[in-house]
Amino acid sequence: MSDTEIQALITLIEDPDEGIYVQVRERIISLGSPVVPVLEHAWETQGQGDLFRNRVEDLLHTIHLDITFNRLTAWRQAGADDLLEGALAVCRYRYAELDEQRVRARLAALRQDIWLELNDNLTAFEKVRVFNHIFYQVHGFKGNKRNYHAPQNSYLNEVLESRKGNPLSLALIYQLLAEELDLPLRGVNLPNHFVLAYVDETGVAASEFGHAGVLFYVNAFSQGDILGKAEIDEFLGKLELPADESFYQPCTNLDIIRRLLNNLLNSYEKLNDPDRVEDLKYLLSAL
Repeated sequence: MSDTEIQALITLIEDPDEGIYVQVRERIISLGSPVVPVLEHAWETQGQGDLFRNRVEDLLHTIHLDITFNRLTAWRQAGADDLLEGALAVCRYRYAELDEQRVRARLAALRQDIWLELNDNLTAFEKVRVFNHIFYQVHGFKGNKRNYHAPQNSYLNEVLESRKGNPLSLALIYQLLAEELDLPLRGVNLPNHFVLAYVDETGVAASEFGHAGVLFYVNAFSQGDILGKAEIDEFLGKLELPADESFYQPCTNLDIIRRLLNNLLNSYEKLNDPDRVEDLKYLLSAL
């Protein structure tokens, strides 16, 4: 579509005929990301009334939502191997202008600081202790217990800036760094909580469920406390839940991003924000 045709559509955004606007809206949304800067410019410069501005804001929100949906769909269809890509896609829902390179740079700096203190002679426990020291004591990451349900606890960029998050977001960052450091730490999808499993890649440790053994668990929300199977058993017992296999074994990246979106959905429900809740339900359908 030519610039002239796009501008013609822009002039029709404020048309009082709802039927005409519905058609114009569908046509503009179908143009996708290329029309975003045109809409933003129109919102900033054209001396239009509230109807025009509100409709432009609605158009921009819908386009950004669809961009996020399509990105999550593509990520799933590609195998969901890149956990960071999935997390960044979620960030884009709230932060359309996110500087993804800045996020990657902050992760790289964290990874470098931990890598400098690691060596191959350390045991698994020692490696986690080193990781914890740099991550929690040096860089100051901690669980956001005061505002536990706040939406910002689920956006990777926000957690990297504030150094405060919920169990899932802190574990997600922990796992991303561990992957770069060749540490076999993987997320475990516990009910009402989220921890990491240090997987025994040698095959020596036996799992009573018959899968790859887990040496121990790490609670990223609690300064990287190391847990054994007994602590997981106790946690499940308090919830009166059976010892299901999935509560002990690593989950998939897809599971992690689904839970990330569900956490956001729950946060916006608590804030009584039904529009955001509907957005999150839509994004979950991409996975």
